[in-house]
Amino acid sequence: MLATLRHMSHYNAIIVFTLGSLMQQPTAPELEILKLLWSKQPLTARELHDELAPVLGWGYSSTRKTLERMTEKGLVSFESQGHKNSYSALADKVSTLAAFAQDFASRIFELKGPLPVAMFAGSQLVNATEIAELEQLLSRLAAAEQADNKC
Repeated sequence: MLATLRHMSHYNAIIVFTLGSLMQQPTAPELEILKLLWSKQPLTARELHDELAPVLGWGYSSTRKTLERMTEKGLVSFESQGHKNSYSALADKVSTLAAFAQDFASRIFELKGPLPVAMFAGSQLVNATEIAELEQLLSRLAAAEQADNKC
């Protein structure tokens, strides 16, 4: 579960604090990989690459290197099956999406407060239960951000 969110301007990275451990927010390509894994997993590096090549526009070696970095960051796990690795998402979908949404709203639109959940209503990425979870997380993120700004 997501506890708080911080913007680290020096490194231009978002740090998500989850259950006492640190996890850096995924990059845009990493998020594309996670979105695919959240919809169907496990997938091999080749399966991920074949589905995402039109979106990412890069070679297979870049996909493998990105998966290696994602494993080091704790975003995905893998299981070896012979000469193939099957990857699964470790990053929680709702927490990750909430962090992205709150960061975007705060940094780009300078919104201070909970985001309207209605903005997720037409999403093909989240279902009704996940939208309810998002609403709770976004409210907590906004409260934590406001508390940090008062300090």
